Amino acid sequence: MGSHARHGLLTVRDAVRADPDRFAHDFYTRLFAADPDLRDLFPLSMAHQREALVGVLDHVLTSLPDTATHTQLIDTLSQLGRDHRKFGVTGAHYDVFCRTLVDHLAATTGPDLDDDIAAVTTQSMSLVTGVMRGAAQTAPGPATWQARVVKKHRLTRDLAVVRLVADDREHFLDAFAAGQYVEVSVPQWPRVWRHLSPALPPNPNGHLEFHVRSVPGGSVSASIVGETAVGDVWTLAQGHGTLAPMPGRETLMVAGGTGIAPLRALLVQMAQRADTCPTHLFWGTRYPGELYDALSLTGLAGVNPWLSVTVVSETETDPWWLTSTVDLSVPGVDHRIGRVADVVVDSGDWSGRQVLVAGSSSMIEATRRALVVAGVPDRDIDHDPV
Repeated sequence: MGSHARHGLLTVRDAVRADPDRFAHDFYTRLFAADPDLRDLFPLSMAHQREALVGVLDHVLTSLPDTATHTQLIDTLSQLGRDHRKFGVTGAHYDVFCRTLVDHLAATTGPDLDDDIAAVTTQSMSLVTGVMRGAAQTAPGPATWQARVVKKHRLTRDLAVVRLVADDREHFLDAFAAGQYVEVSVPQWPRVWRHLSPALPPNPNGHLEFHVRSVPGGSVSASIVGETAVGDVWTLAQGHGTLAPMPGRETLMVAGGTGIAPLRALLVQMAQRADTCPTHLFWGTRYPGELYDALSLTGLAGVNPWLSVTVVSETETDPWWLTSTVDLSVPGVDHRIGRVADVVVDSGDWSGRQVLVAGSSSMIEATRRALVVAGVPDRDIDHDPV
């Protein structure tokens, strides 16, 4: 790729950046005009899809001119191709998408598009869709699978634990790994996908458990907490994430709120091994009544000498509206008051351990920053992308 071509892709990128919302809106209008059947593959609201398109395209047009980033870019595009299987995207759809995208990029770039830039843009978009299509076609297992809700516990006004059983027990064992999050679509919001972390590792019985908090403005999470009922069938897709303890190394786990789910799945899996290294879990919430899983985690520690559990709440008492209480005075429950990051740092020297953190983006950043200041190397702190 010549220097002019490299510069040309950045010219195209800058044209998209000039008005990304308009670019995405007009692109999907053009795409659905080219193939109206494609509209049925997408949710009613396209806001998230438009934002994702612009983000990925910006990354592609920035990365392609830099050969040093090509390996990472190929990995990203391959993951996108595997992810798009859940939408029912076919090879013919990729052809329509590529032609439409090339045409729309040309129209957006306007008079700055000369023959060389047009050629490299076409080649680049063909590469992008080719990698995605190839990854999708070679991905193992079905694109989606289903599980049926068998129980729902609404613990507070904005928190619920949902238990399901997978229909396909054989595929279920390879559908995700403990510590990962999976793509989930619920019947109240068809074709809308959200990431949720199973609180149990894959098991022969096909049992699934999700801990879901309704977040402000979160239509899907609000529906799960408020509307999910026994008998609902959820559709699930690919697992993501790399949270996992390193063999032979002591581990520190720090969870905030429903971030306990993926770490709980890891602990259940670790309890099945005979060579698990010492592990200390800290789980923090705002109120003590939100420590809904404290007793089961403490019970797990009671029969596994390698595990220590400390639960943390920022307040000593619950607000009036939190009616679900947890008896934290039970012998064996180590309950502290404060921010979980502060309690972790005050509880010992963790510089020799691998650290796994799960929770909200603000909780993860606060914990990471506190541990680094306390002497834990940043390279030893693992968390999912936020």
